[in-house]
Amino acid sequence: MKLTASDRGRLKGILQARRAAIDPVSLGFPERRPGPGRRAAGLSQEQMDVLLTRTLGTYNRFENGQLAAPGADLLTSVARTLRLDEQEWAFLWMITRKESPPHALHGSSGTSIAGAWQRVTDHIHGALAYVNDAEWNIVVHNEAFRRLFPRGQAPANVMRWILLDPEARTDVLMQWETHWVPAITPHLKHSVELCPENRALGRLAYDVLNDPVAGPLYLEHAAAPIPYFDGSELPVRHAVHGAGRLTTCLAEPVTAPGARINLSFYTPGAFVLPELPRTDQ
Repeated sequence: MKLTASDRGRLKGILQARRAAIDPVSLGFPERRPGPGRRAAGLSQEQMDVLLTRTLGTYNRFENGQLAAPGADLLTSVARTLRLDEQEWAFLWMITRKESPPHALHGSSGTSIAGAWQRVTDHIHGALAYVNDAEWNIVVHNEAFRRLFPRGQAPANVMRWILLDPEARTDVLMQWETHWVPAITPHLKHSVELCPENRALGRLAYDVLNDPVAGPLYLEHAAAPIPYFDGSELPVRHAVHGAGRLTTCLAEPVTAPGARINLSFYTPGAFVLPELPRTDQ
């Protein structure tokens, strides 16, 4: 797929800027001596070929948009060598392959949530609101969310609580085995695949798999497509208001891929499983 002149210019601009910001000496290259030769700051294109273990001229063609659909291994090597952030990593994929990256670039991706989100959730009224990072740790939440739980205390990790906490299984999350587990376990599997180097996520999945109750259910349901749509409903027993349902909408912070903004509305009364939208139309 040939890049347009505009896309070639944008690709070259960001890669040149990143090369210029890296001192070659910090990566093992000798310090430049006075005299004739290259004077531009940062890594040269030839040094990039060395670092990427590619034939001479490969990086030049890549930076100038002359490689059609470069492979994932090359994109990963370039991104890590030039120390791209997650937004630049996504840009690299979109501009060269016209698709989103299959996984995050850094194992710690999605674990840094801006403090401004606490102010946001504090001003949300009429809905249960929280933000979890890519490891499913609850970073911020509002008062309405806290009141959902027995003893009025939100869990530290929402995924660990949903799948492994006995009180969640039996007292709070109604129809846990038939409704919550099939809805939640694909999210956990997807997050592990998104951040394969994240040890905390790997440990969480390991603990779930080795739990005698949750483990077999995870194996049964986690590989399914994520059964989520805006307005998904699940049965719950609210600590203050009793049995009802949560209607949920999710979003992702732009600067924290894999994190989630969760907004849920509690409605009291009997739960009726809604009909899933049809996908064959």
